[in-house]
Order: sequence, then C-alpha cells, then structure tokens
Amino acid sequence: MTTQSGDITVLLDAARGGDRMAMDHVLSTLYQELHVMARRQLAGQQQGHTLDATALVHEAYLKLTNRGAGNAQFDDRAHFFAYAASAMRSVIVDYARQRLAQKRGGDLHRVTELPDDLEGGVNLDEDLLGLDAALSRLTAVDPRLTQVVEMRYFAGLSELEIAGLLQRSERSVRRDWQKARMFLLASLQETVSP
Repeated sequence: MTTQSGDITVLLDAARGGDRMAMDHVLSTLYQELHVMARRQLAGQQQGHTLDATALVHEAYLKLTNRGAGNAQFDDRAHFFAYAASAMRSVIVDYARQRLAQKRGGDLHRVTELPDDLEGGVNLDEDLLGLDAALSRLTAVDPRLTQVVEMRYFAGLSELEIAGLLQRSERSVRRDWQKARMFLLASLQETVSP
C-alpha cells in the first residue's frame, strides 16, 4: 500500500501547523508501511523476544508523536520516513540494551563485519549496540550517510525506495551506502583493535 505523496505532504503541513488530527491521520495512513518496515527488521527475532512488529510500530509511533514536545515537524513524506527509521532504530537499540542489562555477564563485544544487507533484520544483541555506537560516530561526520543506513537497516528499505523518498538517484544512494558501510566497518574494526 503506497500513499500518494501529495496527500501526505498536505497532511504533514497541517500537522506542522499543530493539527494533531492531521498527524494521527498521517500515522494511521502510513501504519501499514511502518508495520512492513518493522516486520522486516524483526524477521527471525520473534523467539524469546517481547519486541514484535506491532510493539515496534507502537513504540516508534510514541516517539514520532512526542517529537518536538508534541509538535510534528515533518517537511514531507521522505522526512517522515527518515524520522520513522530513526525512531525504530532508537526503540530497537533501547530494547537490546535492556535485554543485555538483564543478562548476567552481559559484556559487550564489537562486531567486525557488516553485511551488505540485513535481509533477516538486525540482531537484538551486542552487535546492534556496536553498530549504534558506530552510527553515532558517522552522524558526527555525515548525517546524510547515517540517514541512508537507518533507512536501509532499520526501515528495511531498498536503495530504489530510499532514492524515491530522498528524491535522489539510485546510483547516488548506492554510493552513499558504500561510503557509510566503509566508515562503519572501519569504525567497528577500530573498536576491536587493542
């Protein structure tokens, strides 16, 4: 289900003006797409985890509606999905931290490889926390690259989908993805080296 970009932009404009009903309508309209993103992220993670796709969407929804002390400030559909990906990242990382804190001897180790695609979603473990730290370092260098990674890993979008949302060429998104991946790999390997 894909919603017309113009319809969402009109609703986002109203939400930006403080219309809470418009924001609720945006979220309900895009709920199915958010749920698909969440299911992709948590594929294969359901056993032994209390975080499911519905819970992830609902937690991300709370973050989306509480953004800016309750005032939605999304410029367009791309901005909405970029923020939704970031909100999902935040929820997943918080969940992984909580799980590790409950484990005995939950010492963190750092990942040393980064798959080109997270077809089965992200692992809700130490690897995710290492990736989150590397993404924070990447954000300090180039926030646009972080946005591409979040949309790819945490929203499960393809390069073509990201290109459409960001109104950029697929080739440009692919280059950004490659640059971000190289930075993240170097950052992850750096944390492993003594």
